[in-house]
Amino acid sequence: MVDWVIRTVGDFGLPGVFFLMFLENLFPPIPSEVIMPLAGFASAQGKMSFIGAVVAGVLGTLVGNAVWYELARRIGADRIRPLVERYGKWFAITGEDMREAEQVLRKYGPVALSFGRLLPGIRTLISVPAGLVHIPRPVFYFWTALGTAVWLVFLASLGLLLEDHYADVDSYVEPLGYVVVALVVGGYALHLLRAWRRSRARSQG
Repeated sequence: MVDWVIRTVGDFGLPGVFFLMFLENLFPPIPSEVIMPLAGFASAQGKMSFIGAVVAGVLGTLVGNAVWYELARRIGADRIRPLVERYGKWFAITGEDMREAEQVLRKYGPVALSFGRLLPGIRTLISVPAGLVHIPRPVFYFWTALGTAVWLVFLASLGLLLEDHYADVDSYVEPLGYVVVALVVGGYALHLLRAWRRSRARSQG
């Protein structure tokens, strides 16, 4: 997967960054922590604009999050909550998780949306409760874009600063990418186990 990310950024430039960041927000195991530093490397080599890379990344993120937000907003909490209660365990999401996320968004709104962009996994999932509680569209898209921009500027800047080591990218980015993917998968498995234990404890209680 990491090789594919590298080829996509190299072959398609800014549209490739947009596409990868769009997918990252539909399929979280494709990590922005790999995509955007590579875009920064490409910018350092004059292969794309740094600002263009960040803008493409932010736009891809917004479109990806819009899918979840608009879908959740259209379905509504009353219709989706029973589905989460029944099937959410397979996605490491419980009804309790959803209620807690809704409460956080109602209470902290913009801060939660922005800060959530810095947290792997959360940055995609937070769009669902945001849609369910009908966070106003201008609020959702503005604060999602702001939090995303801060995070992506940081990631792309790392790649830009490592320009002198561009020739060594393959030797350390690929192992790093596998580590990130392993952490994501491991975190998912742990969350799934905890959700199963909570569900079992409630059924026994």
